[in-house]
Amino acid sequence: MADLTPEANRAARAILKWSVRELADAAGIAFTTVHRFESTGTATETTKEKIKAAYAAHNVEITNGEYTGARLKLKKD
Repeated sequence: MADLTPEANRAARAILKWSVRELADAAGIAFTTVHRFESTGTATETTKEKIKAAYAAHNVEITNGEYTGARLKLKKD
């Protein structure tokens, strides 16, 4: 999976229509940790993995194609 950036994090939250607080709850981390990451880009790898796992549980994937971002993974029938 691609590296999580503040921009990709905001994109993924937008896909799910999650607030910062909702992401923090889903990832099992503090609200202030999410806010700090989005503001400064500072977070431990463990924190980033928890955030990415919360998105993955809802079929959202962090991507790094030409630009960093996020996408909703479609379920195959």
